[in-house]
Amino acid sequence: MQIGVVFPTTEIGDDPVAIKDYAQAAEALGFRHLLTFDHVLGANMASRPGWKGFYDHTQGFHEPFVLFGFLAPLVPAMELVTGIVILPQRQTALVAKQAAEVALLTGGRLRLGVGLGWNDVEFEALGQDFASRGDRIEEQIDLMRKLWADELITYSGRWDTITDAGLNPLPPGRSIPIWMGSIGSERALRRVARLADGWIATGFNPGPEEAAQLQRLRDYVAEAGRNPGRIIPWVLS
Repeated sequence: MQIGVVFPTTEIGDDPVAIKDYAQAAEALGFRHLLTFDHVLGANMASRPGWKGFYDHTQGFHEPFVLFGFLAPLVPAMELVTGIVILPQRQTALVAKQAAEVALLTGGRLRLGVGLGWNDVEFEALGQDFASRGDRIEEQIDLMRKLWADELITYSGRWDTITDAGLNPLPPGRSIPIWMGSIGSERALRRVARLADGWIATGFNPGPEEAAQLQRLRDYVAEAGRNPGRIIPWVLS
């Protein structure tokens, strides 16, 4: 078992010294990884009667890839984890480029956690469709893996088209582990089973129901023709 810490995203503030001190203290205590959350925009709830969300515009979020660029040389023993990047609201090739750069410059210490997101206000502002985000993330994962693996690709999808082009530089080993975050709906578990290298289980409290959920995940992995032992659950409680 590996134990890490969650970056205190909305609590730590804007002082780079405090951010450095927190990360280095976590590494000194022996934590193996540092996970950070992702939001580009916060909505003003006062102007949206009835709108509900976990965060609003008063809570700060440091951009994950920029944050990792700052922290990487300060905590050389820690793995850096996005938990999660809201992939369908971002440009696929740009995320692939940013992730490849972080992975390269940290010696392969990036674990890319991705998820669907819940904030339709962000999707609107970033010019992406909220309703189709589940289908889009599946295409995005396929495309990112192809971009990381090959110098040149030609790809024609529903959302993305690339004609004989590629990333440079490529990540170490021409791959980056992709984990998927979700609260564990059956559709989400099946998506994890088919596509992910691991599952970030949000709000997971071990018990009989959760044990049954893990068994269903293993069954779905086997149904997808993959090795159930390769899909690792990661509890984010």
